[in-house]
Amino acid sequence: MWADILDWLCDCLKITTMASLESPLTTHVLNVAMGVPASNVTLRLYRQDPSSKTWQLLNTGITNADGRYPGLITKELFTAGVYKLHFETAQYWASLGDTSFYPYVEIVFTINDPGQKYHVPLLLSRFSYSTYRGS
Repeated sequence: MWADILDWLCDCLKITTMASLESPLTTHVLNVAMGVPASNVTLRLYRQDPSSKTWQLLNTGITNADGRYPGLITKELFTAGVYKLHFETAQYWASLGDTSFYPYVEIVFTINDPGQKYHVPLLLSRFSYSTYRGS
């Protein structure tokens, strides 16, 4: 009986933890020059204060081996507004023994419906980058 209760509690905790890690905003950095995910890219997520127009830091992280950073923002913190993803691209290229024309890349975008999921990929090379709203 106690084993069943303990198993049930563990399952509940796993579900709660997984739900809280599921971010409504995701990013994926790809090194298109080499055709690989861009791992170990430092990134920061900001939201613009609507009154002062200043940027408020929400999260800082480093992309994983797949070029992703899970848990970028929680559903509770994800509100309508203007956001900015800042990627330290010169640092990334330096780690590969290269230089980059762009010391960093900033992608600014508007969230109107925080109930939706948003994906903001960054396709990166030493001398160019592109982005789009993914799904």
